[in-house]
Amino acid sequence: MTAWKLRLAKKIIRRGGIIAYPTEAVFGLGCDPLNFHAVETLCQLKNRSLSKGLILIASHQDQLRGFVDLTPKQQQKLNTQLALPTTWIVPASKDCPPWLRGQHAGIAVRITHHPLARQLCEHTGLALVSTSANISSRPPAKDALTVRRVFGQSLDLILHADTGHFSQPSQIMDIRTNKRLRRG
Repeated sequence: MTAWKLRLAKKIIRRGGIIAYPTEAVFGLGCDPLNFHAVETLCQLKNRSLSKGLILIASHQDQLRGFVDLTPKQQQKLNTQLALPTTWIVPASKDCPPWLRGQHAGIAVRITHHPLARQLCEHTGLALVSTSANISSRPPAKDALTVRRVFGQSLDLILHADTGHFSQPSQIMDIRTNKRLRRG
């Protein structure tokens, strides 16, 4: 990804825009998690209820500060790269915005290992909301052209790059119990 595209993505996210980008298996839609209007708009585009909660991706654990409340053992687990991309349900901090948690006590987070998604988090200096690029209950988009077909001009930017080599979205695990909530 060019430096110019990364600067553009950062500018769009910082002003409350919504972007689409590749992740480990599918395209994601992302925005600034602290911007309620951006999160609300993203959920409206997907026809998704805010009560379901959202996933945050980060390039490193420090970007999740303020959103999560982890023990040292949980911090270590979050930083361990597993064979499959893994989204963890973790205890939310008292400062975590309710629009990210939805009706849940915890929050879903993933340290992303997709090169472009990592670059986005690094370049913006933020954890990002990351939800699959689809209308709720429909299959997620696996390429930029499908994102454009589904969302038309509703998005502020679509970053064209390949998804990772995984065929399914990330597995979801509870960090406290190690219970798998969704297969990857």
